[in-house]
Amino acid sequence: MKATEVPAIDGAYLFEPTPYADERGFFCRTFDSDVVRSVGLDPHAFVQDSLSRSARGVLRGLHLRSGDGEAKLVRCSYGKIFDVVVDLRKDSPTYRNVASFELSGETQVTLYVPAGCAHGFQALTETADTAYRIDRPHDPAEDVTIAFDDPELAIAWPLPVTSMSQRDREAPSLAKALLHQES
Repeated sequence: MKATEVPAIDGAYLFEPTPYADERGFFCRTFDSDVVRSVGLDPHAFVQDSLSRSARGVLRGLHLRSGDGEAKLVRCSYGKIFDVVVDLRKDSPTYRNVASFELSGETQVTLYVPAGCAHGFQALTETADTAYRIDRPHDPAEDVTIAFDDPELAIAWPLPVTSMSQRDREAPSLAKALLHQES
């Protein structure tokens, strides 16, 4: 497994496993504490694992946490997703940068999303399972949602949106979400 910095988002990393394939399929390590530690992250900081299943066109996000934020490792364990990170850390050299990635069950690449970054994704396949490893217990009072189609972010989502939660559908613009977060 190797770690690669994401230039557009300070502190973000892609963790690329080395799959071993044969006639049975493949095997790969999807988390390695030594590799995580090698880029300055505490592998023991992650306290919760979650999984979502989405149908093609489903969009989830853009989400972040207020307060101390929430760092997470995101991996598409089955299918394929278009994954987006927006840096909303005011002191970051990549503040307001947007980066997108295609994550898939074939590659098992894991994306590290630093605390203070918004995150969202769209399922590109009929079924897409997305696994998250999160560094803080969930507190719904700290949930912040930003409109996926905010013109300021200009994210080129690859498919028409087939479904999303009511919360995501009614999300405020980036400017309104940032104002609310500051107050």
